[in-house]
Amino acid sequence: MAFYHWILAFHVMSFISWMAMLFYQPRLYVYHSENAENKGFIEVVQIQEYKLFKYIGTPAMWATIISGAFMLYLNPSIFQSGGWMHAKLLFVLFLVTYHFSLEVHRKRLIENPGYRPGKFYRFYNEVPTLLMMGIVIFVVVKPF
Repeated sequence: MAFYHWILAFHVMSFISWMAMLFYQPRLYVYHSENAENKGFIEVVQIQEYKLFKYIGTPAMWATIISGAFMLYLNPSIFQSGGWMHAKLLFVLFLVTYHFSLEVHRKRLIENPGYRPGKFYRFYNEVPTLLMMGIVIFVVVKPF
């Protein structure tokens, strides 16, 4: 079971890395949309958006998914411990969908920096926080 705990530790670390990207990427979009007239600034922000998504966020997402799937493989009885795991996996699916929506927004901002106002991205930035809160509650409290 010590091996399982190493996988769990890796899973938590990759989840934290993934969440960091999910929290910061929309903030970059706020800066992008609110500074559309400053071409030099936009060029720098676009590089940051690309690198954060491609080199940090996406690998962290896959590391989270793969390590989580491996833990489920090693301990399939966890599905019989209540509906909390099913709820967690549903929220993870929402996070994955959100992750890929960030790439759609990134590409649209390249085409049109005024695609959405900064206020939209300020609200959009709250989605991963709410999903993360649900995931943590499901895992720690196991409400059902």
